[in-house]
Amino acid sequence: MRTTVRDWARQLGPGLITGAADDDPSGIATYSQAGAQFGLLTLWTIVFTYPLMVGIQLVSARIGRVTGHGLASNIGRNFPRGVLYGIVVLLVVANTINIAADIAAMGDALQLVVGGPSQVYVVVFGTVCLLLQVFLTYQRYVRYLKWLTLALLSYVALVLTIEIPWREVVARSLTPHFAFTTEYLTVVVAVFGTTISPYLFFWQASQEVEELNADPAAGALAHAPAGADEHLRRIKIDTYIGMAFSNIIAFCIILGTAATLHAAGVTDIQTSAQAAEALRPLAGHFAFLLFSLGIIGTGLLAVPVLAGSAAYAVAETFEWKRGLDLKLLEAREFYTIIALATLGGVALDFSPIDPIKALFWSAVINGVIAVPIMVVMMLLADDPKVMGRFIVTRRLKALGWLATGTMAAAVAGMLATW
Repeated sequence: MRTTVRDWARQLGPGLITGAADDDPSGIATYSQAGAQFGLLTLWTIVFTYPLMVGIQLVSARIGRVTGHGLASNIGRNFPRGVLYGIVVLLVVANTINIAADIAAMGDALQLVVGGPSQVYVVVFGTVCLLLQVFLTYQRYVRYLKWLTLALLSYVALVLTIEIPWREVVARSLTPHFAFTTEYLTVVVAVFGTTISPYLFFWQASQEVEELNADPAAGALAHAPAGADEHLRRIKIDTYIGMAFSNIIAFCIILGTAATLHAAGVTDIQTSAQAAEALRPLAGHFAFLLFSLGIIGTGLLAVPVLAGSAAYAVAETFEWKRGLDLKLLEAREFYTIIALATLGGVALDFSPIDPIKALFWSAVINGVIAVPIMVVMMLLADDPKVMGRFIVTRRLKALGWLATGTMAAAVAGMLATW
């Protein structure tokens, strides 16, 4: 049994980390707002997006493993440079805003727990995340990220400490609720944008390339198809489990805030730290502590993923050396982008930009820019010139296009109500 568990653990890597990074402090704020504002009425979105999330992340991972190149590199090879530049610029802007929002939330959460100046914590968290990426080797870095995913279990523990109307939860989870109002559709797009985020596409594809580079005997499946079934099976297991983990946590956050904040009439929640503070008088100090520590733990996981995905995209665009296993002087441009994205996020927290609005709107921005990126990904994954005989299966193709169409419809509905 112990060997089996260890073998399964080895199957987990890019998919698990990608899924866990999806529940970053920005995501926690979005899910908290959904639960506080609309109660159990948005639980269906998490159930609905799970297969869509699995489908599109499988596509991105498959592109990386089959071609041996990240998403930006593949886009640059097969689409006009203008398409690539537009996508990468939008990604870097969205990621930097997201980093700012996440680090601010981490600083606020630590201030709630131990007191002190949150802005000092912002600088410390930004510096720690940057140093981890620059000075740790890829394999050691991934091991630390895997352990950090355990911080998200605090939200499962939160649900277990409060009273939950489980019969209603099941009904709301399986029955979609639609309200064609600006507020409701904006929250739905934010949930979709948090759950199906562009930076996750770039990150998982790039991490599959890193896995290739870390194994001298491995090669891109397009050129070395031996053992392809085993590699694709590993990707499938990793992605299914990673996305399930992500959505279970998201479900617990919406459920926990709905059962406490919404039930008590507290519906105006803008940040994850605000949600944690509001929980203290309603659910007790332990629930508050779990929520706060979860914000910090997932922030330490997500900020490097956000900065790293931006760096991979830019480095691939300009064909710079890239990879977390390379030394600082071997990939100066790559690490410079990581530093600029991370420190740029820290700088935004000292600017007049309202971090509360940035926290929520970063999710909305992700939802909007995800649509063109997903279209390009699906075209790449179905192109024999790119994927050889490993083009996406009919089932995965249908799932990927369904995810793309769903995101487009949600964004269109939100814009129409504006």
